[in-house]
Amino acid sequence: MADTRSTAGIATELLIDGFGRIREGVPAVVDGLSADELLWRPDRDANHIAWLVWHLTRQQDEQLSHLGHVPSVWRSGEWAERFDLPYPVDAHGYGMTSAEVGAFALTDPSLLIGYHDAVNELTLRVVRGLSADDYATVIDRNWDPPVTVSVRLVSVLDDAAKHLGQAQYVRGMVRRRT
Repeated sequence: MADTRSTAGIATELLIDGFGRIREGVPAVVDGLSADELLWRPDRDANHIAWLVWHLTRQQDEQLSHLGHVPSVWRSGEWAERFDLPYPVDAHGYGMTSAEVGAFALTDPSLLIGYHDAVNELTLRVVRGLSADDYATVIDRNWDPPVTVSVRLVSVLDDAAKHLGQAQYVRGMVRRRT
């Protein structure tokens, strides 16, 4: 039997699955840890779990809101106010110094999961709304080859997966450090 799904349909399914894996991993890496454990750094220059989860979610939020031509959840959902971080509202973690990572404060671990849930909803709306033409649209000509929507989506997913893996590794260190 021939597969009658379109290439765009298959791409959408793959992206939904990939982002769904990130969505499943975020609570698994946060659950059961205290705010202090989520903020623990293996050394003074390392990233902690809370920052890694926040950063992977912020970059996904900014990139997907841009692709969907909608406001970021960080701003529209008042997550910036809820987190009350010592960063500019448009900060997403890229290029932050060790001191800036160290300034990240968290009193309620459920914020990380709630924010990621909201960003995942945005992600699903945007990805489900893409057409075959949208996937091929060039959005950044500053690269060679120019970046298309499909390439950007894979880049966002790749970044999220890497940071989730880092957070999982640090979680293992937190659990074994006593």
